Amino acid sequence: MFRRGSLAETMLKRIEKAKTSAFVPGDFFDLSDRDQTGRVLRRLVRQGVLIKLGYGIYARAGRSERSDKLVPEKYFPEVAKEALKKLNVTIYPTTYDRLYQSGGLQVPTGFVLGVRQRISRNISFDGRSIKYERISSKN
Repeated sequence: MFRRGSLAETMLKRIEKAKTSAFVPGDFFDLSDRDQTGRVLRRLVRQGVLIKLGYGIYARAGRSERSDKLVPEKYFPEVAKEALKKLNVTIYPTTYDRLYQSGGLQVPTGFVLGVRQRISRNISFDGRSIKYERISSKN
């Protein structure tokens, strides 16, 4: 698949061994510069190893049992949380999460994430995108 000892092979091994499913280019900057890392990430997306979820956000890919399409290997909102954590964004419980924890019947889907800072990054997959709820520091 890749030339032995190449940057692509090294990145692929790191992706396979990683505990998380989400990756950002910064995960590989210790191996090479931004341009070359970006080229290898694009190549891995073309080959179906990774799925691009947004600007600089990638997820390890797997095949769906139902449709045989490439999908993130974990539940999409969980991958989004992992990616935001790598980007130093803290996730807080949303209003929906707090209502459910206090006995509400509406189960949160996870597609809304609570944040305290402004986030303009769009994370989406297959027509579904992550929304952000601004959580005040008083809650």
